[in-house]
Amino acid sequence: MAGRHLTYRFADGERIPGTWRHVFIRNGSAYFLTDLLIYADGLIDCWGLVTVDEFAEKLRTGWVATELEEGAEASAHDVGGWRFTDVHSYMKQDWLLAEVRDEIERLNGRPTSTERCLTAVDSFLADPTEANRAGLRDAYLEIPESMRRYALGDMDRKDWPLKVLAAGPGGTLPGLPEPVDEKAYAHALDYFSERAEWGKVAERRRTVDGPQEPRTPAIELGQVFYPNGWPADPGPLALRNEYPAPIRVGDVEYPTVGHAYWTLSTDDPEHQAAIRSAKNALEARSLAQDAPRRAQWDEARPAVMAQLLRAKYTQNPALAEELLSTGDAKLLYTDMGSPGYWGQHGRAGRNWMGRLLELVRAELLADRAGLTP
Repeated sequence: MAGRHLTYRFADGERIPGTWRHVFIRNGSAYFLTDLLIYADGLIDCWGLVTVDEFAEKLRTGWVATELEEGAEASAHDVGGWRFTDVHSYMKQDWLLAEVRDEIERLNGRPTSTERCLTAVDSFLADPTEANRAGLRDAYLEIPESMRRYALGDMDRKDWPLKVLAAGPGGTLPGLPEPVDEKAYAHALDYFSERAEWGKVAERRRTVDGPQEPRTPAIELGQVFYPNGWPADPGPLALRNEYPAPIRVGDVEYPTVGHAYWTLSTDDPEHQAAIRSAKNALEARSLAQDAPRRAQWDEARPAVMAQLLRAKYTQNPALAEELLSTGDAKLLYTDMGSPGYWGQHGRAGRNWMGRLLELVRAELLADRAGLTP
């Protein structure tokens, strides 16, 4: 359906991912070609946000139209208008509703009806009982009819082998012209055997350069202020830039990465001295707000921060061990002062600090393993 058509909206400061597809909305006697927006939180925008149940009612009443009236006026806003002639609709109400439900599952990382069906295929082939075949048949029929032809990702055979496997010898399913004979069933079994081999080859190609996703759960490095001093064992919070870990840059020593970053952000000597002497990194940041920025600082700051982080973890071995102990976890850095660039809050923010920490972590590991060119 919508597949790779990605969009999003913001709600209460959270970025809600979504997807979209074209539909016709019928307003009065006219049809309007528009975008149907589907979001991970289960809301659908069809000229107004509605729940899935409310969307089903919009379908039932024809507001979201799957039946098109011969001779009716139609329009694509700001593009053009026409009248329907020789009308053919390739969608039904229950198909579209099922597709929308699948998209919500996909956006939340849960199995779609197609994925559940393919899991049922694996279960049946591993244990070909009639009970498992019945489960496969039910799973196949749960796929929206409009999407069944795409279930195997094979546009030459479409879903024919899947229907034959689910029906079994002597059985039938919608779309099969006659009951399945032994020859057709043997062909279907051969197809899935070959498909399993293709899958193994594809998996080897996919994993030759390592996994795409981390093996370790994400770690949030939330901002915490300790007015009376940091605890003896702050754990992963020692990875924060305001943690008191002195670093030397050239001939100058800074109390924290934060002090160094904000000092280097200006070339005014008086401001530099005040920022470097601030009692903590938060005060350094506050003092830097009134200082003039260096030319092209915005573009250069990721490289500056990367060098400061390298200094912190090469000059403080205990902190390097703390960083390496995070494994391959995604590091989510929250920074209430600038959550859109350095940090991440919910789905909002670019999390550059977390990404740079992951880079430095990889560099430390590569150095230890002798992998650095």
